[in-house]
Amino acid sequence: MVAAAVQEQSAATSEISQNVASAANGAKLVVSVLDDVTGAATETRQSAQSVLTASQAVEAAAAELRREVEGFLTRVAA
Repeated sequence: MVAAAVQEQSAATSEISQNVASAANGAKLVVSVLDDVTGAATETRQSAQSVLTASQAVEAAAAELRREVEGFLTRVAA
């Protein structure tokens, strides 16, 4: 009877150990995926910043061109 109880306890302990190991592996996978997501988010932010900088440069160039065209048209109309 005692031997059977010890075997059951040993089996339960082994199952718990396997469950803990499985949970640890799952946690490692989650951390790895979160690292990937963080990296992708950082790349996205950098790309968005590049697009913003480029669009601001285009906006400034368009404003300068507008001023030059208006100046030209003013001189031609005079």
